[in-house]
Amino acid sequence: MKNMTVFGAQWGDEGKGKIVDLLSADVDFIVRYQGGNNAGHTVIANGEKYVLHLIPSGILHPGKMCVIGNGVVLDAEVFLSELDALSLRNIDTSPDRLIVSPKAHLIMPYHRLIDSAREELHSAGSRIGTTGRGIGPCYEDKMARLGIRAGDLAEPGLLRRKIEEALREKNVLLPALYGTKPLDADEVYAETIALAPRILPYLKDTTTVLLNSFDAGKVALFEGAQGIMLDIDHGTYPYVTSSNTINGNAGVGSGVPSSAITRHIAIVKAYTTRVGAGPFPTEIDGPLGIHLQQKGGEFGATTGRTRRCGWFDAGVLRECCRLCAPTSFALTKLDVLGGLDEIKIGVAYKYQGQRTLYPPQTPNALSRVTPIYETMPGWKEDISSCQTWEELPENARNYVEKLEELVGVKAEFISVGPDRSQTIIR
Repeated sequence: MKNMTVFGAQWGDEGKGKIVDLLSADVDFIVRYQGGNNAGHTVIANGEKYVLHLIPSGILHPGKMCVIGNGVVLDAEVFLSELDALSLRNIDTSPDRLIVSPKAHLIMPYHRLIDSAREELHSAGSRIGTTGRGIGPCYEDKMARLGIRAGDLAEPGLLRRKIEEALREKNVLLPALYGTKPLDADEVYAETIALAPRILPYLKDTTTVLLNSFDAGKVALFEGAQGIMLDIDHGTYPYVTSSNTINGNAGVGSGVPSSAITRHIAIVKAYTTRVGAGPFPTEIDGPLGIHLQQKGGEFGATTGRTRRCGWFDAGVLRECCRLCAPTSFALTKLDVLGGLDEIKIGVAYKYQGQRTLYPPQTPNALSRVTPIYETMPGWKEDISSCQTWEELPENARNYVEKLEELVGVKAEFISVGPDRSQTIIR
């Protein structure tokens, strides 16, 4: 077994949580390496539903070690609330099997305040669609070298000075631009340091733990958040998240060399969805889009927002393949397409009079492409109980094989329902 990344190949919400949960049985470590509690991973195991935002999905497997890496921005309150919720369901969340890098940056109260206020300041047509969780402002402070890291909780004097330094700037910005009251440094410090006794036991040198485990023959799964088209550099900027979602960030965000990770599994939904604003060439308007929303349960695990639905976009998958070089992909929600007379696939784009196989790289160009479709016959059979490739209807197999042909990567896993057991492994 090789160290692997598992990451979203579209705009997120591809069903990563289920595949991570499935693969966690065969690895020793599950590692989050970017993003924050703006991610939502839903897992249904043995009929029970779990929604996780920060803690890796592997926590549901007894005996597995879970790691929150340095590339994650940590909302300590959300982290503790997840610990408590899992504990109530008899899931072991002790520091013996869950550790956090002391280099992970903390989402502070002023980050959440600025995030929400900034979005409100924009007119409706220019809003990014942020979750308002403070993710972006926290990453901004990290890059500006004003950030507060989890390890700072061990040094109260340093923590206090850092909060005062950050608020020196924020307390000018908040009333002048956003019309909100300045924050009191004493109150922010008291709120933050109160969390330290519960957070500090989880802090550990995650790089050393991981590298030592590799030397001992252990295997890690690096769990991505969001999707490739939301990458801060390579996604549909500015309608993106605030971190690098491509799998190449796994080593940076966890403190291990990229050469240690050699297996890469892209999670691909059998159709396409995205949450919030931004270009979406294959989006379906009207009753069919609503049908996919309802049948696929397309509502955000983090925000509850309705996801926009559309046909499969091969251009997006090709972009993922050239950026991330997946060794295979996991196709999710194939069952949702059952019952349709025909299914369209966006095989390419028309842009400036030319056919192109990849999203144009100039700013906002994806909003000006016209998708080129091929149509395939659908299937009427219920595939939710299929356990093997051969049990799938012929038209369902043809659809999967067409996707493989279009992107040049094989589907190693095919999900035919939400439960852990409803997965065909090829």
